[in-house]
Amino acid sequence: MTDEFLEELYVERHTGEQLVGNIYKGRVSNVEPAIQACFVDIGIEKNGFLHASDIIPSPEIKRTKTPRNQQDHRRGRRRSKKREEYPIADLVKKGQEIMVQVTKERLNEKGPGLTNYISLPGRYLVMMPEYSGTGVSRKIDDDEERRSLKERLVELDPPDEHGFIVRTAGMEVTKRDMQRDLKYLLKVWGVIENRVKGGAPILAYEESNIVIRTIRDIFTAEIDEIILDSESKYLQAKEFLKYVSPRHANRAKFYAGKTPLFHRFSIEGQVENIYSPMVLLKSGGSIVIQQTEALVAIDINSGKFTDESDPEITAFKINKEAAVEITRQLRLRDLGGVIVIDFIDMRQERNRKEIERILYQELKKDRAKAKTLRMSRFCLVEMTRQRMRSSLKRASHETCSHCAGEGIIKNTQSLALYVMRQLRYGLNKKEVSKAQVLLSVEVASYIQNQKRRELVSIENMFKKTVEITTNGFSSTNELELTFFNKNGQKVLIK
Repeated sequence: MTDEFLEELYVERHTGEQLVGNIYKGRVSNVEPAIQACFVDIGIEKNGFLHASDIIPSPEIKRTKTPRNQQDHRRGRRRSKKREEYPIADLVKKGQEIMVQVTKERLNEKGPGLTNYISLPGRYLVMMPEYSGTGVSRKIDDDEERRSLKERLVELDPPDEHGFIVRTAGMEVTKRDMQRDLKYLLKVWGVIENRVKGGAPILAYEESNIVIRTIRDIFTAEIDEIILDSESKYLQAKEFLKYVSPRHANRAKFYAGKTPLFHRFSIEGQVENIYSPMVLLKSGGSIVIQQTEALVAIDINSGKFTDESDPEITAFKINKEAAVEITRQLRLRDLGGVIVIDFIDMRQERNRKEIERILYQELKKDRAKAKTLRMSRFCLVEMTRQRMRSSLKRASHETCSHCAGEGIIKNTQSLALYVMRQLRYGLNKKEVSKAQVLLSVEVASYIQNQKRRELVSIENMFKKTVEITTNGFSSTNELELTFFNKNGQKVLIK
């Protein structure tokens, strides 16, 4: 949060099991060559999904097998920049035990996403057990800084059998701090190795809670205060800071005010706005965000912005503001998958390129990986964003029982006509002698008054009775239509 402006929001429910970051020793339950993946039993309800590209190939496989993406290159196709991918049948066998880490939460009916490339994040370093080599975070652009950090890491003399990467938080720390982080990670890995000596499946490492995780991943020397309104979490945060960054331990503050913390810093209203499909822009324009099963569609509207006489300038100014706000909303709402952004049409190529540049620069602030394509002539931008868990809205909301998630329901007249059609169809069956309709008060009243003549006509036509009743349904769409035979038994109408 900057100047009372919410930048990122993370939500963790006590009732929901958080899996991302957990390390398991699992057992391969099924190998699927058709999709180049296998399913791994890690001891939870749904088996995890592990793709071939997320499995570290053994030295023997590297010597004797040719990667699939290298085969594609030989056939004249463009060589993939991804990891070398070997056939899944060569990498794992059914029943094999394998170390995996959760990279994506369970989504709907799908199991969690897994990887065999284990990584242990510390405060300043990331450890990659059994994957040798050293490196520096890609977010550090300066070549001289990258070279200096890599030299400092080599001076720590890390074990050759493990790999290490310097995080952005390690840019301004001493060699001593980095050494302490290295020892901590090696100690944690030692504990994990002892835990997995038994059979599978077993949980070998559980990711830290949201407070520790946030401080570890986000806190930098530029942050003046870490404010917590829970005394237990405050003590936990202070203790963690004393260990990983003693100089900054006093930056953890306990908030004991009677006004709720989110209200005190004007955050509550901003949090509620996250759940709205429309986001207003300062210029008077707006963006509308609609999430579907397959993709996220984002539309930009000019709204009340009429300051410029030239439509091109108007579109450019609104699109610039929208590009910044959209990237912020993607972080806040934790939206992932395929995203399509419909910018206001711009004729000039230089304006379209500037919007692309702004979007690219703003996405650098995002910790989730994102890729964007060039803006089309219709000013559409297609992009993907790493999906690690359900979006904030889906995690905190449930499908409406009235509209079944559609956002609309049939009006009274439409439902009444539907009931009339169903009555004609059901009463036409020889075995049916009576129909009973259970409706909301609103629809029942409409049928009894506006459709009374038609209802009597149906009864006379088939010489059968129709009983209209209500039971206090709150939704117009709710109804129960039951048919009975002359013995009072229910008749199933197909």
